[in-house]
Amino acid sequence: MGTADNLAEPVRLCQLLIDGIEALRSHETNAPLAAAVLLAHVLNRPRAALITHGELPIEPALATRYRALVGRRVAGEPIAYLTGQREFWSLPLNVTPDVLIPRPETELLVERALALLPEPAASGERRVADLGTGSGAVALALASERPAWRLTATDRSEAALAVARGNAARLKLQDIEFLAGDWFAPLAGRRFEAILSNPPYIAGGDAALAALRHEPAVALSPGPTGLEALRQLIAQAPAHLERGGWLLLEHGADQADAVAAALVAAGYARVRCHRDLAGRDRVTEGRWLGVHP
Repeated sequence: MGTADNLAEPVRLCQLLIDGIEALRSHETNAPLAAAVLLAHVLNRPRAALITHGELPIEPALATRYRALVGRRVAGEPIAYLTGQREFWSLPLNVTPDVLIPRPETELLVERALALLPEPAASGERRVADLGTGSGAVALALASERPAWRLTATDRSEAALAVARGNAARLKLQDIEFLAGDWFAPLAGRRFEAILSNPPYIAGGDAALAALRHEPAVALSPGPTGLEALRQLIAQAPAHLERGGWLLLEHGADQADAVAAALVAAGYARVRCHRDLAGRDRVTEGRWLGVHP
């Protein structure tokens, strides 16, 4: 006996898209785009094909799947988790609820590392670490730009590392060392020319966390002030930086002064903050010129 889906009349692609837009209209700033992204994902077609094939009849099972995804989006689930993918630095990355969804502002970390470590290196190579790598976004972006760099990426979550390793293999960026452990724990005795991190930095009581409830809490908030992980990285990085090495940290838009003050107090030089494309303070860097601990 066939299911109700099998017996239902096929719906036209254009009508399905219109239904999705209407359902999302009060929940999205750009409902047409969100509806199109989800439908293109379900149909495994480029978004442009939705325009040129509007009269195409859609199998009932696919229509049902699409409506279910729209419903989940209305309930607040991020589109990146619904499609399983998010672009970062023009790289299509697979994402799951085990990892933070990569944001465009984090690309500033990549830009600053490339600017601070120009090629070629006098030593012939660069040793760079990405701490709390999540999906691998920052490390993979650097690997795509600088294949000769020796990149190490750490994360406390084995599930996150599985996502990062999978992205590296799929993108054929396999010369990255992925290590399990909290921050510097897997890096005993090792030093780098640059250490980058996009750590959790949202204060524990911040109302913004409610809108991010589908993402891993450990990747969003480190504690009551939001500065706990940033301060830990600043304090422990000198033991893992070459003299002249850089520490680059992403942080909240209202945390630049606190991060800069902590870097200066810890003995870093050339402390500078950089703004993202939205004009918000986003990445602060400091250079370690002191004696190793």
